[in-house]
Amino acid sequence: MAQKKRPKARRRERKSVPVGRAYIQSTFNNTIVTLTDPEGNVIAWGSSGTAGFKGSRKGTPYAAQMAAREAVRKAMMHGLRQVEVYVKGP
Repeated sequence: MAQKKRPKARRRERKSVPVGRAYIQSTFNNTIVTLTDPEGNVIAWGSSGTAGFKGSRKGTPYAAQMAAREAVRKAMMHGLRQVEVYVKGP
């Protein structure tokens, strides 16, 4: 029997972005950190919920710190080394 050829899966290219922006949106219930390139294309993001916190624990400063750490770890794999920080929230 003839073997069927599988189509090759495309690999996503990791673009090198040395400079970017960090947008931090903080509310009473959650914190969302988004890291972008200078044009505004999202490189990585993290939130208190994706860092493993549930319920009222998502609103704590420690949860925000863990969310930021997770997003930065992802962005550094894309070569991000320097950011401008924009903060929004109460």
